[in-house]
Order: sequence, then C-alpha cells, then structure tokens
Amino acid sequence: MSYPVSYYCPHCGAVVELQREGYLADKSVTPYPLVGWEYTDPGDDFESADGINFVCGESAAAGLRWTGDQSEADDVENPMLDVPCGRDFYLSFVRFEDGHEVEPVPETEYVDIGL
Repeated sequence: MSYPVSYYCPHCGAVVELQREGYLADKSVTPYPLVGWEYTDPGDDFESADGINFVCGESAAAGLRWTGDQSEADDVENPMLDVPCGRDFYLSFVRFEDGHEVEPVPETEYVDIGL
C-alpha cells in the first residue's frame, strides 16, 4: 500500500509530496548526495535504489506533486529564494549491508576556500 510522504527542498523549502510504499525507511534529505549511495529519478524504480535525486520544482512523475507550499524549517539554507529554486536535492534511504545499517562516509577530499 502506498502513502503520500512530504519532503522539502533544503535550499529553498519548496514542499514535494511523493506516493511511496510504507516499508521504505528514510535516512535523510540533503542538498548533496551521500557518498556510496546510488540515486535515481522519482519517475524511475526508486524502490530498488538507495535514494531519489529531485530537481526542485522540475522533477515530475506519477505520484509526485509539488504542493506550492514552502517549509519554514530552521534548516532551510535560504528561505528567501524563489520557490521552487530548480536545484538538486537528495532523499536517501536507509541501507543495510550484512544485516547492519550503513552510515555515510564523509568525502576524503577537502576543498580549501580562499578568502
């Protein structure tokens, strides 16, 4: 049985609703992909993927609806952005290997930003 589940873009707060099966467990919604996770578009078979790559306001699929609402959550990067913002964000599902939950590994390369 599928259920409507809502997520918001971490860049601008635009809210998207997705019909999906209840057995899928969410790990996180982030503005970047988790290292080692494989993502698919919401119109593809995301139930066999590690997560979904959304493009804010542009992704389209059966069972997906952009609500026109904007989240007021504290972790929205820039709530003053136009909604939707058109940027990528990622829904990551919980992954298991050998019966244990996999935690994301941080990037091994660091970037120095000059001031």
